[in-house]
Amino acid sequence: MVRSEKLGSLGPDRTVHSPIYVLLVDQSERFVFKPMLYELLSGEVDEWEIAPRFTDLLASTSVLFFQDKVKSLHPCDHLGWNGPSSSTCGGTIHLESGLLIEYDWLVLALGAETKLDLVPGAAEFALPFSTLEDARRVDYKLKTLERRNFGKNSLIRVAVVGCGYSGVELAATISERLQDKGTVQAINVEKTICPLAPPGNREAALKVLSTRKVQLLLGYLVRSIRRAGNVESSVKPVESVVKEIPTESDLEKYILELQPAERGLKSQILESDLVLWTVGSKPLLPQVEPCDWPHGLPLNARGQAETDETLRVKGHPRIFALGDSSTLRDSNGRALPATAQVAFQQADFAGWNLWAAINDRPLLPFRFQNLGEMMTLGRNDAALSPTFVEGLTIEGPIGHTARKIAYLIRLPTDEHRFKVGISWLAKTAIDSIASVQSTLSKVLSSQ
Repeated sequence: MVRSEKLGSLGPDRTVHSPIYVLLVDQSERFVFKPMLYELLSGEVDEWEIAPRFTDLLASTSVLFFQDKVKSLHPCDHLGWNGPSSSTCGGTIHLESGLLIEYDWLVLALGAETKLDLVPGAAEFALPFSTLEDARRVDYKLKTLERRNFGKNSLIRVAVVGCGYSGVELAATISERLQDKGTVQAINVEKTICPLAPPGNREAALKVLSTRKVQLLLGYLVRSIRRAGNVESSVKPVESVVKEIPTESDLEKYILELQPAERGLKSQILESDLVLWTVGSKPLLPQVEPCDWPHGLPLNARGQAETDETLRVKGHPRIFALGDSSTLRDSNGRALPATAQVAFQQADFAGWNLWAAINDRPLLPFRFQNLGEMMTLGRNDAALSPTFVEGLTIEGPIGHTARKIAYLIRLPTDEHRFKVGISWLAKTAIDSIASVQSTLSKVLSSQ
């Protein structure tokens, strides 16, 4: 949110004297770089590297941060494009804490969450993977299963529902983590994985998944998920190894009923220790209580705000929307994909157009430039298909390095990028030394 005049006092020591100031509201205390959540499961990155606190990122800026959640939005710019654009207030926002904030300009970037109400049992027994809290829960569950199966012959069984980018990256990361201790079953309604991905990325992913214990169940949809009847009585944590004894719910097993989506396939029943759900998403915008009709935001069937090509919400010249909160079509009439790359580019345009709107300058129409697609396939493996060379796919360790460099550039603030870059270089040096020592040990032991 932006105000173009003095706010006044927001409480003790919170008086703002600048003529223009920015207020950031987020329900989390951390900025989360979601494309690298998978690296938390593999242990390749630390939490502070991809999820720094907003207070740390904004410490050297004049941006005010409130950890809160928007309860309702009341825009006052509903007079349309022909109405007065220089009104003293663009609208108000009511936060769940009870604070009422008046704004001149508003940017909506609420994102989306995994849609878990598609099949019976998914909301109760499946875990999504789109937030930092999701990653923490999945990591805790994996650690619990790894401890439980320590020294046993039983394998950990993980089911991943959906084989888009997120599902494939999860399957590759978890299968590498479990190695011989578990198997991963990836389920997809399509007959192929990553159907919208460049062929090079898809082929690289299939090659990696085939070398690990990943079973692809293609052409199936999940009909239901339920808890298994009984938890195996022989499965108990080893107290000498486990300090925190898992509860009974941590040791539950789940049954997935699979229905064929293609002819020639038979229904299947799967048993799993962990179910991960990556299918479907819903924007968080509808959770904001609408103001009095007809002054509410125009939403499409998915609950996204409809914007014009300058990223302004239609009928509301003082509100911008980007990312999963909005919908926008390209010059060919196709809806832009809900990817991080689109949101990154929209953020640049929204920032420029916000400045232009405040200063009565012409706004720029958003034009998405597809730079290519990337996916992680493990601690030292990735696939990258840039658009500047047709048919080129960079994979393996080189692709892994290129992906990390590309994402390092996208991390917020120069200071944070510098700290993370030093940390990653140090980790790479330590891993290289460990690899050399391991190789030398094997050579010496064979002599």
